[in-house]
Amino acid sequence: MGVVRLPFFVYGTLRPGEQNHDFYLRGRTESEEPALMRGLVLYDGPGYPYAVEEPGGVVTGEIVTARPETYDELLRALDRLEDYTPGDPRNLYERVEREVARTDGTLVRAWVYVAAPTIAARLRARGRLIESGDWRTAG
Repeated sequence: MGVVRLPFFVYGTLRPGEQNHDFYLRGRTESEEPALMRGLVLYDGPGYPYAVEEPGGVVTGEIVTARPETYDELLRALDRLEDYTPGDPRNLYERVEREVARTDGTLVRAWVYVAAPTIAARLRARGRLIESGDWRTAG
């Protein structure tokens, strides 16, 4: 049994106009639309952000829906980009299923890469919070 084919919520280098968007997403997506995910805050990587689960937080990004024929390939590519292997304690990120809000307020389930627990604890203790929740405005 394969992974549930959910869209992806992207909030950093995979957003349109950012460094990894063209390399990983160009030609592989059916749609990309602005969205907000509640229950997350952003920390500066540096060079890329980490989303950390935090009640009351809101992160700005996009919902990316993969073309069906490219889904499996894209999922593997994004897991590699995010250094994510299911169940590996050395992961920098974990891929989790969460609700994301479209601009019209409708909610959809999506995959999102969040900081793995050890990384999240370190960021909460010493990280640089991106208070706007939008990596593009973090300057």
